[in-house]
Amino acid sequence: MATQAELATFLAEVEKRAFRQAMFATQNEDVALDLVQDAMLRLAERYAGKPAAELPLLFQRILQNAIRDHYRRQKTRSWWTVLLSSFQSDDADADANDPLDWLPNQPTSPSPETIHDQARVMALIEEGIAKLPPRQREAFLLRYWEEFDVAETAAVMGCSDGSVKTHCSRATHALAAWLGQHGVQWQAD
Repeated sequence: MATQAELATFLAEVEKRAFRQAMFATQNEDVALDLVQDAMLRLAERYAGKPAAELPLLFQRILQNAIRDHYRRQKTRSWWTVLLSSFQSDDADADANDPLDWLPNQPTSPSPETIHDQARVMALIEEGIAKLPPRQREAFLLRYWEEFDVAETAAVMGCSDGSVKTHCSRATHALAAWLGQHGVQWQAD
């Protein structure tokens, strides 16, 4: 069980990195501060009784969920804003026209084909990750999905920084080959 001092120390250590992470995700300083503060409060309220070693993973999960929730709320808000603003016409005779005549024809969400393609690629990635050796899978998920740095990943895995880098490199090469075999071409920007 983490003591109050351990929890306070952990939160002080993770604060700047968590803010940077939320800032990258939201591109808004105020929102990033709110997300980090909410994640810290949730950790303190709900998981203060957990061992100190579990706090980094729990906090990352809470923060990532808060960021995803933020994006969901933004998507819903922007959808309603677009929908409601569509009912305003630029015409002087707007009262005489049928709204269906001047509503935009462009969809506000991705096409079904795009959604299908994204789901297919995601399923392939998940299948490829499942086929990785356990250590490579663990390193890959901690580094790229949980967004831990090399040192944190090494601490969680109980190995050296160099081992983490090797496992991650092998995992990304194996996933790229796996995706290539299934017709997914990776293009770097």
